[in-house]
Amino acid sequence: MFVRTERDRETRSGTTGCATEAAAAPGLLLLLACGAMFLVILDATIVSVALPAVGSELGFGGAGLGWVVNAYTLTFAGFLLLGGRLADLSGTRLVLVTGLAIFTLANLWSGLAAGPAQLVTARAVQGVGGALLMPATLTVVHQAYGDPVRRARALGLWSMVGAVGAAAGTVLGGVLTDALGWRWVFWVKVPIGLAVAVAGWLVLPRRTAAAEPGQERRPIDVVGALLVTAGLAALVYGVVTVRAAGARGVAFGSLAGAVVLLALFLVHQARWAREPLVPLSIFAHRSVSSANAVVFGMGVAYLASPVLLALYLQQVLHYSPTRAGLGFLPSAFAVMIGAQLAGRLTPRWGTRRTAAAGTAVSAAGFLWLSGIGAHSAFLTDIALPASLFGLGAGVAFTPITVAATGGVAPSMTGLASGLLNTTRQVATALGIAVLTTLAESRGGAPGYALAFAVSAGLSLLASVAAVVWMPSGGERMSSSGV
Repeated sequence: MFVRTERDRETRSGTTGCATEAAAAPGLLLLLACGAMFLVILDATIVSVALPAVGSELGFGGAGLGWVVNAYTLTFAGFLLLGGRLADLSGTRLVLVTGLAIFTLANLWSGLAAGPAQLVTARAVQGVGGALLMPATLTVVHQAYGDPVRRARALGLWSMVGAVGAAAGTVLGGVLTDALGWRWVFWVKVPIGLAVAVAGWLVLPRRTAAAEPGQERRPIDVVGALLVTAGLAALVYGVVTVRAAGARGVAFGSLAGAVVLLALFLVHQARWAREPLVPLSIFAHRSVSSANAVVFGMGVAYLASPVLLALYLQQVLHYSPTRAGLGFLPSAFAVMIGAQLAGRLTPRWGTRRTAAAGTAVSAAGFLWLSGIGAHSAFLTDIALPASLFGLGAGVAFTPITVAATGGVAPSMTGLASGLLNTTRQVATALGIAVLTTLAESRGGAPGYALAFAVSAGLSLLASVAAVVWMPSGGERMSSSGV
């Protein structure tokens, strides 16, 4: 299987021929990338609040309901690396629009589902679309902004839009479920997806194989794609099912299979692949390896926190879905502020200091939140500490993204983005599995307090890793090749 690709035409500023095309309207391309990003993040939060209503109408069993979320996570994490590499090889226009089409049609299908099997299948297809879409949005930003300082600010806005999507998802999920029914949490994304897909087709530069000089046919590493997709899917499956009653044997078998498949993938990339899906030399870049390590710690702690907080608000404090969704607004607004700060701080402080500061602030917020009880006051015990860890996360994720994608050649940006997002997804799945188990081990408010205390420790470890490992100075903003 082959795709046509443009030979890299890199300059000292880190741009390519494709980037030169994109530079004509960087603001428009950023708007497009942010719109697509908004959809993916909206989807990650809007469904959770609707789960009880979904289970009641479609007749899900207690354990089966979790697969409305797990099916999406499984395919999203499994296909991210392939999606990132396809964005590099085939061009962002084709991959982004294809991902949007799959994602949008799967949302329509999800809303029409008549039973559990249909909904879970539609959600799995939706994850494939999201995996194609997410890395391409980041590649669009890199193509639009060759200057590292402008790129850092653009990534700050991109991250802020993600926070808006998260906030909108939690609120819309509750309001739509209460007012119109759970099916509208899927249908509301259909017109947005169609609009962004049409805009992407019209705005993104077209890459035609025969029209431009210096192009060659390069093979897609099909074997590597199959191995890593199956390995990551098996890993996430094992993580999300290990807590299910009667499923531990299957879960541990899945985890063992994941180890074998991922080991085979690494050997295949190192020895057998003509055009590796993931050139292992990418891990030799300190910026890439350190950013993935830091985002793993933050992913386990912060990205699992919406699930923990939603469960605490509804199960311990007995909030309604709408009220619980509104309860996330302070944290979401804080993430937006943090992302904007990061866009300005990263060029001044560098990725290391900015990421370390953000993760340390998050650790303080989680530590404060670990004081919750059965009758906690919303403002002082929940909203303020959640805003603090949200502010820190907003500051941290932009320099992490800059480090992970700014230290590689432009032709590898999609892969670096896919790698970073894969790490985040695996960390999120692991965080939800481990931290909810901790919360249930003590039961009630003490269990959630313990889970947030562990999140504080993980955020602090991420801060230490940023200080010790992440690059500083000019290294983090350059675009050196792999």
